[in-house]
Amino acid sequence: MAKTNYAFEKRQRDLQKKKKKEDKQKRKTENSSTLSEATDVEQPEGNPPQTDAGQSTT
Repeated sequence: MAKTNYAFEKRQRDLQKKKKKEDKQKRKTENSSTLSEATDVEQPEGNPPQTDAGQSTT
């Protein structure tokens, strides 16, 4: 009977986990860049963001 190669199996599991983690991180960065692009598009171009600079309340 052949002896089970646990080191090989562990290495394969680790490689699968690493690949899954990288894919998840890639999806997250793609989603965040898509989200930031969507928020950039939603701002009207003619109206710059309002700031309180230069206004005095006294």
